[in-house]
Amino acid sequence: MYHIIVNEDNLKKKKNRKKLAATEKVFKEAGLEYTIHRTNRRGMPAEICSEVTSGKGNTIIAMGGDGTLHEILNGFIDFENNSMGLIPLGTGNDFAAAAGIPLKAKKAAEIIAYGRAKPIDFLQLSSGLRSLNAVGTGIDVDVLKIAYSGKNHAKSKYLRALIKALIRFKSYRYKVVYDGKEEEHYGLIGAAGNGRQFGGGIKCFPDAKIDDGYLDLLVVDFISKIKIIGAFLKLMRGKINKIKQVTAVKTKSFKIIPLDDNCTIQADGELYDNVPLEVELVEGKLNFFIPSV
Repeated sequence: MYHIIVNEDNLKKKKNRKKLAATEKVFKEAGLEYTIHRTNRRGMPAEICSEVTSGKGNTIIAMGGDGTLHEILNGFIDFENNSMGLIPLGTGNDFAAAAGIPLKAKKAAEIIAYGRAKPIDFLQLSSGLRSLNAVGTGIDVDVLKIAYSGKNHAKSKYLRALIKALIRFKSYRYKVVYDGKEEEHYGLIGAAGNGRQFGGGIKCFPDAKIDDGYLDLLVVDFISKIKIIGAFLKLMRGKINKIKQVTAVKTKSFKIIPLDDNCTIQADGELYDNVPLEVELVEGKLNFFIPSV
């Protein structure tokens, strides 16, 4: 059975109703049995997923963005006998970009209807929280707070928020532990990606792959105001690893321990207070419908 989870607010837009209709048409033509779950509150996608994936042979389809994917992943029960798919409706659609899933509903639905789910990785936090795309603390949290505080719902809100955050951001101290190393840093961000980007295209993890068995750890130390413009341009071109103040490594697990009063983290764009950023990669456990190479 295919279970489509979509937020009712998204369906208030005519273009999204058309995307749902296009998805249904593909599934009907493929002879698939499906049902639509319309959600109207936070936590509901995870609840539906938990109920459905307690059984076997089901595919949970997130019809939404990274936030919907995040909720569904955190409700998943039986990874071995169930699978997951995506019809992008979000603002940023960062995981869709990493997975190569087209933004057109018909094409995304055809990947699910006629393809086969493949094993991919995800991130597991020590708190029990899971993340599919990226986690972090620092300027990424500031970017999201600024972006979410305004009324702009366009993808450009993330870029504008990044520029504002860079102008006013103050570096903070933190300890990073990975691969038997323990380092102290003073800088902008400590984060890790399974996908390549966050915030609607901010390419923090340009070498990341969702099925390579590694997470991409990124640490950016202090950058002066004079050099921040050059660093920003490299970031937007996907060349953040070329910045002198950047530590970028592939690893299986890490811990970032704030040494100041920074206790907020982000996971797939969702903000959490007082959650330890202690993360390990779960390799090839999630069966996900992605395009064939």
